[in-house]
Amino acid sequence: MSEELRVVGTNVPRLDALDKVTGAAKFVDDIQFGPGLLYAKLKRSPHPHARIVSIDTRKAEVLPGVKVVVTGRDYPEHYVGLYLLDRTVYAVDRVRFVGDPVAAVAAVSEEIAQQAVELIEVEYEELPGLFDPEEALKPDAPLIHPDLGKYECAPFILPEPGTNISNHFKLRKGDVEAGFARSDVIVEGTYRVPHIQHVAIETHVVAAQQDASGKITLWSSSQSPFAQRALIARAFGLPLDQLRVITPYVGGGFGSKAGVSMEACVIPLAMKARGRPVKLRLTRQEEFYTSFVRQGLVAHIKMGVTNNELSKGQILAQENKFYWDAGGYTEYGVNVVRAAGYSSSGPYEVPNLKTDSYAVYTNHPVGGPMRGFGMPEMHFCLEQHIDVVARRIGMDPVQFRLKNAIREGALIPTGSPMHPTGFSDCIRKAAKAIGWGKKRPPSAPHKRRGLGFAGMWKAPAMPPNPGSSATVKFNEDGTVSVSIGAVDLGQGALTVAAQMAAETLGVPVDTIRVNLVDTDYSPYEWQTVASRITWSMG
Repeated sequence: MSEELRVVGTNVPRLDALDKVTGAAKFVDDIQFGPGLLYAKLKRSPHPHARIVSIDTRKAEVLPGVKVVVTGRDYPEHYVGLYLLDRTVYAVDRVRFVGDPVAAVAAVSEEIAQQAVELIEVEYEELPGLFDPEEALKPDAPLIHPDLGKYECAPFILPEPGTNISNHFKLRKGDVEAGFARSDVIVEGTYRVPHIQHVAIETHVVAAQQDASGKITLWSSSQSPFAQRALIARAFGLPLDQLRVITPYVGGGFGSKAGVSMEACVIPLAMKARGRPVKLRLTRQEEFYTSFVRQGLVAHIKMGVTNNELSKGQILAQENKFYWDAGGYTEYGVNVVRAAGYSSSGPYEVPNLKTDSYAVYTNHPVGGPMRGFGMPEMHFCLEQHIDVVARRIGMDPVQFRLKNAIREGALIPTGSPMHPTGFSDCIRKAAKAIGWGKKRPPSAPHKRRGLGFAGMWKAPAMPPNPGSSATVKFNEDGTVSVSIGAVDLGQGALTVAAQMAAETLGVPVDTIRVNLVDTDYSPYEWQTVASRITWSMG
């Protein structure tokens, strides 16, 4: 097929390369809003868990240069969330992690805004903090969200009110107890994966401005312009045509800029700024403790296998308990536990499987999506366990994986047949390529080189309608304007779109311009996530 293609698959200059290497590329923080620009800062909680007793903003309000001051108590019912609406724009009566915003200021300079934030006096009543998901599940653990049962959520998200469980995903296949009863060897293990920050080169930056008609324009460094428009409009009771989201160049995301994290915080300021634009940018320090982090995971895995003269290393039963440290709010993280649950057998045939995957509130930073959407974390734990099991029964770990690799037509845990597969061939080719089984001499007296082997698959956890679209406009001079709703985060979406358009239309790729995202003019795109854009947009 590649031999038939003229442009796709060839080396072409990236559409954004010249702008980026010359500094002409405009990110949100580079946009010139003029002398009327106001700078925003957030008053953040110094406590991981506390009640807000009182907030006094009077000193901040009279500081010269301060134009707007708002608190969570001005917006008590404005909930934001993609799958579970558990977070208000600012904290109202309780803070749930260090950095939880309780108030916001807009001023004529960033320095004055910071001074004003420091003048806001907040009285807290500290509450016990929870920093381990298993501790948070104990019967006597304090509730981080006492009103969990009142929150709106998607129908496939199953919180358990009266606990710290914001979603409990269950997967059952076969009879796991019968499978363990037939097993010759049963191995149990516990594995932990820590939180990780995405550390995109560009921190979160957002600006907003309301015009005379009441329409708000939001400039956002985002992976999800259309999702942000929908979620923020819902939070503030706005029709979609009254909120416009513009996404210029974006300096990386890796999941941290999906959905809504801090973007809604500028909307109240813009509404009160009398037409002046308001910009909020996170410092690198703020990025680490106030934006999304990858959730931590504690995984308990139990596996039963054969180990007799007739059969060695056949998986008969597997039980998983995944406790995801989802942080103070789990508006997006609740869906990660579903993806991990669906994938919890790994790419292996497991006749009897029982998985419980929990999103658990703690007082850590907010858990959100990151590259792989739970797959690297879950598979790290499972593949480590497979190595332990293989070692226990004296079996080569590659042979163990080959014996249990899912075959063409086999049923995955949800009951669907697997088409196509090729996993066994992949294992054999990879093992041969790395020289698996061959001993290697040490590279230095005190150094040893090892080889590791792991399998992985990825389950989707997207809604049934994650649409993508593109429009093409021919200009009078023969050039072509392509509009897409996908965001180029550095992965090359603009160039790929141009290549596909050039291939389809039969025109040179250098005659094609691909526009950046503007929800007023760009066609709809669900989100730029899940490594799906080339396929779905194309």
